[in-house]
Amino acid sequence: MLSSFFPNRASIPWKRGTIHTFQKFLLLGLSEELNYSLIFGLFLSMYLITVFGNLLIILAVSSDSHLHSPMYFFLSNLTLIDICFTSTTIPKMLWNIHNKSKVITFDGCITQMYFHILFAGLDDALLSVMAYDRFVAICHPLHYMSIMNPGLCGLLVLISWIMMAMYSLLHTLMVSRLSFCPDLEIPHFFCELNQMVQLASSDTFLNNLVMYFAALLMSIGPFAGILYSYLKIFACIHRISSAQGKYKTFSTCVSHLFIVILFYCTGLSVYLSSAATHSSHSSATASVMYTVITPMLNPFIYSLRNKDIKNALKRFYLMQGIKWTIILGVMKCP
Repeated sequence: MLSSFFPNRASIPWKRGTIHTFQKFLLLGLSEELNYSLIFGLFLSMYLITVFGNLLIILAVSSDSHLHSPMYFFLSNLTLIDICFTSTTIPKMLWNIHNKSKVITFDGCITQMYFHILFAGLDDALLSVMAYDRFVAICHPLHYMSIMNPGLCGLLVLISWIMMAMYSLLHTLMVSRLSFCPDLEIPHFFCELNQMVQLASSDTFLNNLVMYFAALLMSIGPFAGILYSYLKIFACIHRISSAQGKYKTFSTCVSHLFIVILFYCTGLSVYLSSAATHSSHSSATASVMYTVITPMLNPFIYSLRNKDIKNALKRFYLMQGIKWTIILGVMKCP
């Protein structure tokens, strides 16, 4: 009889601000049918390639005085953000697979979601800034260094950080006010904003309103900047008389254009997979493309398509080889 007055505690939706200290969620991953040993090896390999590939770009740019320009300053920031973006999700996924655990705490989930939104937004913002840099370099070459001075470059990066930090904080605070059932199962390999809102047991109208409006605003802004910059760039290239001049000018922005196309295509695939289908597996697969493969391919795109980066990497490897040869020679001396 008393059970009718005191219902099962597990059936009561959990709210932030009550007894939530020990609240845990379950990350179900990609699929139960997959070989997790193979998944662990695959994701570990991709993560290491992403980290070391992007680190090489940063080391090449920082060690070569020829690359101390606005374009490569923004590229260094982009590669650093790509490392951070991938590191918000993949290490936790690898840890769970290795320990055969699917558990993540609410605080861990909120923290992961905050940094995932932050670095994804920074990727978008920096791609827009880099498009503006290419626009100034191609359409106003004589005034390039005076316009893209160190103060403006630093300010553009700082504004991007502040805007995206506030944007991700807004979503994090909105999710933290929601109620969730205990032992909630998240059909994903990380805490993704849309999944968290969909799985909440309380009213999510305000969350959906803020989420879609803010996402639309923060996506259209950078995309419009990129679109405007490239329309101006193509107009400037069209006015060049020689075919060789057109090719040489366009080659300075082709790597960035490839990364923009890759970023927006994978981002669009994530949105369409979650909006058009109710399959969590297809949504998680698209998120893998967006979270892992895009940051992994960025160093290859820039190193293969950019002669300055290739030459800088060759000089970096050469200097490191000479340095280690000298060190080993000194160590062998009696």
